[in-house]
Amino acid sequence: MSELINNNLLKRKQKLKELILSLHHGTPEHQVRQELIETLSQIPYNDVVEVEQELISEGLPVEEVLRLCDVHAAVLEGNVDLSAVAPIPENHPIDVMVRENLELKKVAKQAKESLESIILLKTDDIQGEILKLRAHFNALYDVDKHYLRKEYLLFPFMEQHGITGPPKVMWGKHDQIRELIKGAIEILAIPEVSVDELSASADLVIIPAIQQVVDMTSKEEEILFPMALEVLTEKQWYDIQRQALEFGYCLYDPPGLWKPSFVTEEEISEASLHKGNIQLPSGQFTVEELLAILNHLPIDMTFVDKNDKVKYFSQGKERVFHRNRAILNRDVRFCHPPSSAHIVDKIIEDFKSGKEDSAPFWINMRGQMVHIDYFALRNEKGEYLGTLEVSHNVQKYRNLEGEQRILSYEKKEKK
Repeated sequence: MSELINNNLLKRKQKLKELILSLHHGTPEHQVRQELIETLSQIPYNDVVEVEQELISEGLPVEEVLRLCDVHAAVLEGNVDLSAVAPIPENHPIDVMVRENLELKKVAKQAKESLESIILLKTDDIQGEILKLRAHFNALYDVDKHYLRKEYLLFPFMEQHGITGPPKVMWGKHDQIRELIKGAIEILAIPEVSVDELSASADLVIIPAIQQVVDMTSKEEEILFPMALEVLTEKQWYDIQRQALEFGYCLYDPPGLWKPSFVTEEEISEASLHKGNIQLPSGQFTVEELLAILNHLPIDMTFVDKNDKVKYFSQGKERVFHRNRAILNRDVRFCHPPSSAHIVDKIIEDFKSGKEDSAPFWINMRGQMVHIDYFALRNEKGEYLGTLEVSHNVQKYRNLEGEQRILSYEKKEKK
């Protein structure tokens, strides 16, 4: 009986290999898809990974697999058997990535709708719609953090288990998608770009960027994630979770941490807090004390490093502007509306050149006066370290009258 099962498995894999190779030799996609449905129907996901890896081992260049992987992925889509995949625990690294994919698909859909509104002239406000489309692509570029976590956290563990082919191919696709999104953003940033110019570049850059982001979510969920869940250990997934924030999350902020069976609640809490001491020239704090101090200051702070990536924001109770961890490691330009991107560029340029050290603004927002100041941070040698944004609701100070010279606590109604 086992010999019969093994023979069937070998035949199925051989047939799948023949079908993929026929795509590489120019057989039309619809013809291969029809033959696949008729001869193989549903294919176990690990067969796909193994066949792809065998083709590379047998001499098919990774570049060739990369060139045509979109074609054979399209043929396989919907025909991969995922029935053996175990349920994914809430907040597990793969659960987080699947939820990020949901957000990416939402933004991709919005970008496609905006593009159609522009090209089909469904709106009178063409430039306004172009700004919207650019904002959608700014958000889509957040996929870079999703890919970085795959490349530097997930792929190394898969390679330890002997799975080397698919990560190589997928990494190449990541780079192609990054370049397409960057190209689309550059086109959309052209001042007063015309509808004709946009239409001319849509088929070459903009539509492929949208489609390939969506296609990659299918490749992950039908092939990569099931295989990774099967081979990686709980400890390896826990290592991935602990390092994830170094790269940042994509359009989604996990509400909690996944707890593997061997970890206690106390260990999870301590790991997230990174307990320890920080020694400064004028004193020292524990991390817990410093966190409490930063979050009790009556201001919002956001730190952008010298590479223009958002690296930190304070988490006070009364925030002026909403922030979540999905902005961490994101380019600061993409955290602002495209209509104000030129202002952000000007501030960063002036700070880096040493021309300016601060840039203050004040605005009326929901009946409150808000003061916003950007500060250039420099070390003792005057070298630029980054920018600190400080936002402060100053309305209560503007309303002050007279003096208060004795101790008097404000009575606040408890919520």
